[in-house]
Amino acid sequence: MSAEPDLDALFAAALAAQQKAYAPYSRFKVGAAILADDGKVYPGCNVENAAYPVGACAEAGAISAMIAGGAGAIRAIVVIGDGAELVTPCGACRQRIREFAAPETPILIAGPDGIRARFSLAELLPASFGPANLPK
Repeated sequence: MSAEPDLDALFAAALAAQQKAYAPYSRFKVGAAILADDGKVYPGCNVENAAYPVGACAEAGAISAMIAGGAGAIRAIVVIGDGAELVTPCGACRQRIREFAAPETPILIAGPDGIRARFSLAELLPASFGPANLPK
């Protein structure tokens, strides 16, 4: 991976996305922002639904935006949520990130006041299953 990502820009994009989240049921808004291999930042927010299981996570929205934008790999991602606890990606989103990220890809966890923790994908999803596991 090249130079350190602009964490201020990623944080700002994730915070802006979080503020737009649609969370009328849980009232728990999450934002995400991906720095992709094309150098662009792709935001996403959680979108809930009255039929609870059909909602979408912020990370999934950001990944969809990245793919729709023509990029193909995650260089870094910021996930932001409120509260005292770290808001890390859920298990399904860790696997979604894995599809487009290298083991050393930074996953930065933020609260309203800034970055709280930094993990690599390998730390959050050790010994993961990915594209290399499937025959070509």
